[in-house]
Amino acid sequence: MKPYLMAEPALRRLELTITRRLDGLLQGEHLGLVPGPGSEMAEARAYQPGDDVRRMDWNVTARTAEPHVRDLVADRELEIWALLDATASMDFGTATMEKRELALAALAAVGFLTQRTGNRIGTHLLHGGGVRTLPARTGRPHLMALLQAAFGLPRTPPGVAEPLLGVAAGQLGRVVRRRGLIVVVSDFLDPPETWEQPLRRLASRHQVLAVEVLDPRELTLPDVGILTLIDPETGRRREVATGNARLRRRYAEAAAEQRDAVAQGLSRAGASRLRLRTDRDWVRDLVQYVMSQRRLAALAAPSPVSRPVSRPVSRPAPSPAPSPASRSRPESSRRNETGGRSDKGGDAA
Repeated sequence: MKPYLMAEPALRRLELTITRRLDGLLQGEHLGLVPGPGSEMAEARAYQPGDDVRRMDWNVTARTAEPHVRDLVADRELEIWALLDATASMDFGTATMEKRELALAALAAVGFLTQRTGNRIGTHLLHGGGVRTLPARTGRPHLMALLQAAFGLPRTPPGVAEPLLGVAAGQLGRVVRRRGLIVVVSDFLDPPETWEQPLRRLASRHQVLAVEVLDPRELTLPDVGILTLIDPETGRRREVATGNARLRRRYAEAAAEQRDAVAQGLSRAGASRLRLRTDRDWVRDLVQYVMSQRRLAALAAPSPVSRPVSRPVSRPAPSPAPSPASRSRPESSRRNETGGRSDKGGDAA
């Protein structure tokens, strides 16, 4: 059984937090950009006959002495687009699964986490044959067909030229017009300068999540004697003596520098980063990421404003008129009786 299908029951109890406002046509569960039927308060405007009195804004009404109501922000559907890297470098894995399988599990998890009313998901599949686009549609049958198409992509033979991740991201930006969620699943082995600018353009309009897929052998080199390494994208072979401690240390340092460059490039592009490894429990890492994003969204959300309750205004009772004797009494004697001071700057006793 595929790993993403085994994890589906646990993933359906979660939901990705979407903080960007969306524009759409259908009714959904996320904040939109224009007024309409929804649950989030928008701008106040003057009351017009036929408006719902339950949306009266009593603060603005009290300040202006004219009745005002609050419009609501329309709840819109979410459109999700995933850019799945299925190039030859993803056909590698030394732990429980290959990077390609882990990338497919991440794509399925995004589909399960966002499968709500009206939400749609589409994909750009990047592989040796170019970029294949599957249009965004709603429903579980479409999600299963999308995953099956991604799972059935043929492996790229070594030496076949493949498009860069940045080129595919640029194509995705020209295709997707409606604001939504963009998920890029890749190992990001291309130089950051080739994909940073296209991702930055995507993040200027959409909420972008970068899922970085790693294998432990890409970070450290084990001591296994003579090891034959093959570049899956060029087919180049090279034998390496892994017993050399200095070589293993230089390899680890170079891998750490590469991962740091990827992290900095994603940060400059404005994309959120989720790291998944083939030797770890990817469901647990995903759950931790979703919960942390939910906490950050809760901290960034403005505190709710208490709305005043309409009550009858109680006016203080008028004080009794002073008697003629008190009116004829000298001012200084009245101050002495109340214990006051005659100077303005003095403190009351």
